[in-house]
Amino acid sequence: MNDEMVELGPIDYLVVEFPAGKADFSGAMAEKLMALVEAGTVRVLDLLIITKDEAGEVDAFELHEFEGDEAGALKDLGAGFTELLSEEDVGHIAAALEPGTVAAALVWENTWAAPFAVSIRESGGQLVASGRIPTQAILAAAEASAAPETEGA
Repeated sequence: MNDEMVELGPIDYLVVEFPAGKADFSGAMAEKLMALVEAGTVRVLDLLIITKDEAGEVDAFELHEFEGDEAGALKDLGAGFTELLSEEDVGHIAAALEPGTVAAALVWENTWAAPFAVSIRESGGQLVASGRIPTQAILAAAEASAAPETEGA
């Protein structure tokens, strides 16, 4: 196993869906992702753009396939992708998409956590559970705990 794999941090993914024609992959999203990459916080491992037309037909594109400025600054990230997302993954993602949408599927390494992950492995530990709490759930819980209690309820 090469050093890059031994020093690998936790890997995450997300899929963001937009109405067709409404996605701006060259704007604020690209700038924020580029800032995270440049700061060494994350390393992009794969990024696909997936479309699903009104008839349900699906197509997937790597960023280098876009012409002009459609992909904006994200196109600069394309050189280092490891192409982790398979045709099967695209099928699963497409099944979750509404007709007439476009999505970005992003896979990244949390490079900030790599030294901690390495220390766990070197200490003989192994990850047995992992998860993510949706932001909406945290906001709802905070709102519920801040709401005044009603008498007699």
